[in-house]
Amino acid sequence: MEHIGAVQAVVTAVVFDREPTAAELDAIEREMPVITADIELLDAQIITLDRIPTELDARRIRRARRRVLAARRELANQSADATRAGGAA
Repeated sequence: MEHIGAVQAVVTAVVFDREPTAAELDAIEREMPVITADIELLDAQIITLDRIPTELDARRIRRARRRVLAARRELANQSADATRAGGAA
Protein backbone atom coordinates (compact mmCIF):
# COMPACT_ATOMS: atom_id res chain seq x y z
CA MET A 1 0.00 0.00 0.00
CA GLU A 2 1.36 3.42 -0.95
CA HIS A 3 1.15 6.51 1.21
CA ILE A 4 -0.13 9.35 -0.96
CA GLY A 5 0.14 11.95 1.82
CA ALA A 6 3.93 11.87 1.81
CA VAL A 7 4.06 12.50 -1.92
CA GLN A 8 1.63 15.41 -1.65
CA ALA A 9 3.62 17.02 1.14
CA VAL A 10 6.72 17.10 -1.05
CA VAL A 11 4.80 18.64 -3.96
CA THR A 12 3.14 21.37 -1.90
CA ALA A 13 6.22 22.15 0.19
CA VAL A 14 8.14 23.37 -2.84
CA VAL A 15 5.57 26.08 -3.61
CA PHE A 16 5.30 27.53 -0.10
CA ASP A 17 8.83 27.09 1.20
CA ARG A 18 10.58 29.57 -1.05
CA GLU A 19 11.75 33.12 -0.56
CA PRO A 20 10.43 35.95 -2.74
CA THR A 21 12.40 36.55 -5.90
CA ALA A 22 14.19 39.82 -6.59
CA ALA A 23 11.48 40.76 -9.09
CA GLU A 24 8.76 40.16 -6.50
CA LEU A 25 10.61 42.27 -3.93
CA ASP A 26 11.04 45.06 -6.50
CA ALA A 27 7.31 44.96 -7.26
CA ILE A 28 6.50 45.23 -3.56
CA GLU A 29 8.91 48.15 -3.21
CA ARG A 30 7.27 49.97 -6.15
CA GLU A 31 3.81 49.41 -4.64
CA MET A 32 4.81 50.41 -1.09
CA PRO A 33 3.40 53.99 -1.31
CA VAL A 34 0.00 52.54 -2.34
CA ILE A 35 0.16 49.97 0.46
CA THR A 36 1.02 52.65 3.02
CA ALA A 37 -1.77 54.94 1.80
CA ASP A 38 -4.28 52.06 1.98
CA ILE A 39 -3.20 51.33 5.56
CA GLU A 40 -3.67 54.99 6.53
CA LEU A 41 -7.16 54.96 4.99
CA LEU A 42 -8.06 51.79 6.87
CA ASP A 43 -6.77 53.29 10.12
CA ALA A 44 -8.92 56.39 9.59
CA GLN A 45 -11.97 54.24 8.85
CA ILE A 46 -11.38 51.90 11.80
CA ILE A 47 -11.30 54.85 14.19
CA THR A 48 -14.89 55.71 13.23
CA LEU A 49 -16.33 52.19 13.52
CA ASP A 50 -17.57 52.48 17.09
CA ARG A 51 -18.66 56.12 17.11
CA ILE A 52 -20.32 58.77 15.01
CA PRO A 53 -17.64 60.37 12.80
CA THR A 54 -16.81 63.96 13.69
CA GLU A 55 -15.88 66.61 11.14
CA LEU A 56 -12.22 65.92 11.93
CA ASP A 57 -12.74 62.20 11.23
CA ALA A 58 -14.44 63.00 7.93
CA ARG A 59 -11.54 65.25 6.90
CA ARG A 60 -9.03 62.58 7.91
CA ILE A 61 -10.84 59.98 5.77
CA ARG A 62 -11.10 62.36 2.77
CA ARG A 63 -7.41 63.17 3.05
CA ALA A 64 -6.52 59.48 3.26
CA ARG A 65 -8.67 58.72 0.19
CA ARG A 66 -6.89 61.46 -1.76
CA ARG A 67 -3.53 59.99 -0.76
CA VAL A 68 -4.63 56.55 -1.96
CA LEU A 69 -5.78 57.94 -5.29
CA ALA A 70 -2.58 59.96 -5.72
CA ALA A 71 -0.40 56.94 -4.91
CA ARG A 72 -2.35 54.73 -7.33
CA ARG A 73 -2.13 57.40 -10.03
CA GLU A 74 1.63 57.69 -9.53
CA LEU A 75 2.06 53.91 -9.72
CA ALA A 76 -0.05 53.75 -12.89
CA ASN A 77 1.98 56.55 -14.46
CA GLN A 78 5.24 54.79 -13.57
CA SER A 79 3.94 51.56 -15.11
CA ALA A 80 2.84 53.39 -18.26
CA ASP A 81 6.22 55.12 -18.54
CA ALA A 82 8.03 51.82 -18.09
CA THR A 83 5.84 50.20 -20.75
CA ARG A 84 6.49 53.01 -23.20
CA ALA A 85 10.22 52.97 -22.51
CA GLY A 86 10.31 49.18 -22.88
CA GLY A 87 8.41 49.29 -26.18
CA ALA A 88 10.65 51.98 -27.66
CA ALA A 89 13.86 50.11 -26.87
